[in-house]
Amino acid sequence: MSGQDPVSSPARTDSWSSKIDTSVAHPARRYDYWLGGKDNFAADRESGDAVAAAFPTVRTSAIENRRFLRRAVAYLAREAGLRQFLDVGTGIPTADNTHQVAQAIAPQSRIVYVDNDPIVLMHARALLTSTPEGATAYLDADLRDPGRILGDPQLARTIDLSRPVGLMLVAILHFVKDADDPYGAVSRLVSAMPSGSYLTITHATNDHMPPEILAAVGDADAQIPFQFRSREEFGRFLDGMDLVPPGIVSVAEWRAENEAGPRPSAAETAVYGAVARIP
Repeated sequence: MSGQDPVSSPARTDSWSSKIDTSVAHPARRYDYWLGGKDNFAADRESGDAVAAAFPTVRTSAIENRRFLRRAVAYLAREAGLRQFLDVGTGIPTADNTHQVAQAIAPQSRIVYVDNDPIVLMHARALLTSTPEGATAYLDADLRDPGRILGDPQLARTIDLSRPVGLMLVAILHFVKDADDPYGAVSRLVSAMPSGSYLTITHATNDHMPPEILAAVGDADAQIPFQFRSREEFGRFLDGMDLVPPGIVSVAEWRAENEAGPRPSAAETAVYGAVARIP
């Protein structure tokens, strides 16, 4: 599969572009702003600046989350030997996307991206580039509807669910509130993965956040559905799996021995990360 996938055809892209409301901040565009990208609008920058005023290291948090993704995919491709990845909550393409990291190590790697954001769909061509030996695909679907993801024909055409898969849920679950059953959605996806697959997950936390900063972040973030979770709540997503050392830690600490120092503290990132093997 290549970048000529039908989901990124001009007609389909034009129909989706009409659904983009640039007057309201959006998580993917705001994250792009924090990472220094250009695919954002005034509302996203205003929201991003408001959160940064309440939590000044939010840009560090976004950058470290992205670096965690790169290290996790490299671990899965190089040390765990995975050649298939299902990346849910893709976000706007930036440097070191899952397929770029995986295929740089193993060109035959096959990646399925999933997102329900029109702005991400607009960039699907960038996500759908692939080495000749491998493949990429993009599904327009929502984490809260795992059945739709698992039943999509493109998924079956791109990856083989009888062989181990790297399930990536990076910086997505804090946008799913408890009322939408995030634990059930993750459990449904994990249960469809064969033994020897891995779950990679990151999640914002308020464990190290003083009450006054938490309140300020909540006020600044009011436009976007968001839910911090504690280390214990984060760990529930990984119940029954075998954590890859060093376990549940700040994204800045996970296998970061070769990253430039000094490393940000857990309080500065406020994001947990972990990789776990699915038995």
